[in-house]
Amino acid sequence: MTIALEEAPLAPAVRDMPPLRIGPLTIDVPVVLAPMAGVTNMAFRRLCREYGIGLYVTEMITTRALVERNDVTMRLIQHHESETPRSIQLYGVDPRYTGEAARIIAGEDHADHIDLNFGCPVPKVTRKGGGSALPWKRDLFRDIVAAAVDGAGDVPVTVKMRTGIDADHSTFLEAGRIAEDVGAAGVALHARSLEQSYSGTADWSAIAELKQHVTSIPVLGNGDIWSAADAVRMVEETGCDGVVVGRGCLGRPWIFGELARAFGGDAPRVDASLAFVATAFRRHAELLVEFYEDELRGCRDIRKHAGWYFKGYPVGGEMRGRFTKVDSLAQIDDLIGELDLTVPFPGDSVEGPRGRSGRARRAILPEGWLDSRELASTAGVISSAVAMRLTGRPATRTPTSNASCRNGVRSAASSHATGRECCIRRACGVSPRRRKYSAPRATPTSRVTGSPTRSRSRRSAANWLRRSVSATTSSTRRASVTTSAIRPSGTTANAR
Repeated sequence: MTIALEEAPLAPAVRDMPPLRIGPLTIDVPVVLAPMAGVTNMAFRRLCREYGIGLYVTEMITTRALVERNDVTMRLIQHHESETPRSIQLYGVDPRYTGEAARIIAGEDHADHIDLNFGCPVPKVTRKGGGSALPWKRDLFRDIVAAAVDGAGDVPVTVKMRTGIDADHSTFLEAGRIAEDVGAAGVALHARSLEQSYSGTADWSAIAELKQHVTSIPVLGNGDIWSAADAVRMVEETGCDGVVVGRGCLGRPWIFGELARAFGGDAPRVDASLAFVATAFRRHAELLVEFYEDELRGCRDIRKHAGWYFKGYPVGGEMRGRFTKVDSLAQIDDLIGELDLTVPFPGDSVEGPRGRSGRARRAILPEGWLDSRELASTAGVISSAVAMRLTGRPATRTPTSNASCRNGVRSAASSHATGRECCIRRACGVSPRRRKYSAPRATPTSRVTGSPTRSRSRRSAANWLRRSVSATTSSTRRASVTTSAIRPSGTTANAR
């Protein structure tokens, strides 16, 4: 099944833009699809390419999983034969794994471009010092980018980052200069901080400031691009060399055609009527089924896209709910058959923000992360990555530490339970030895008797209490039956 595009005279370009040059690559239209977990898989990238021109990046790939050749990860880095140039985004907190992952991608010809993730604000990433928390540690940031550049060889490496931890802990200017110095081929800035997450409004002035400081490589802008007009306005206000589109394309993959036309490219116009949107939704589901090689799994994946595709259209909550429960392409066809496909494009109700937003939240960081800009200073020793680059050997053991790992490398983090320093994989890539003894914990007590008892989860404790009560009741009943059996004839229970 193919998507029918309405051929129409192309609108005049709003702003002519030169091609985007990233190392040896030339992207005809300076537009990049931002990596989004669970969204920018092969199916979605193929769909976006059917409408427009640009650089389309995979979901975030963990470097360690790639080095260990995890089955799911190896599937995620695959590209369709129609995808060119191919782009993979890597995430990691260890320079060694990052460099090795880049070598695998370049050496085995998995991609033509590598992007490094320093912009993820998700707590499970930042609490490990990764994502948008990592550029705060200048030495670690430099080591990771340099390792990726060295490992990638002729494959260009770019960096995607945020403005910093919060308004008081900005990192983007220094990180941009470091990336430029160690050989990155470009930088992209999401003009929000880690603390902002996806809330509020992106500060495009930060993109303009970065463009003034980083002059030898392209600077791309990201944040609050919901339409082609927004992209043109960002370029005019900031002077950036291109734009990165994330949430703005959710349920609207044809926005890449609009962006291509706005920047002087050649792409057919579309009439985004309900019939057109329903056809695009069906096409997306079809590509997902092909990607997973499983109709049920592909249809389950398309469910989350229903709200984005039909945003602003008179579909109704009940019908949207039915789209989020589909199990087969036949069910999708039946539901589309119930829609009024004569509904035209509704206009402004379709435009504007989509996807996650939420509110600003406190940054979740490793303990003591903000105490120093250097990972080595926070740890009290030279970081393993720096030591390896300078001497070819891991950092030496520090006898004053309360924790040890097999390589004797100390970290900046400390245990929340004990307050002692602990080893982290980022420093040396080796898991710490287990402690023989741990800090004493408060002894739990029984809710019934108040006496000390073994620690149990709520469910197991409730089950234990239920069994105890049942056993006590059964014992009482058995005792009562036994007493009645030996009682002389004619006596009562109250007889003394």
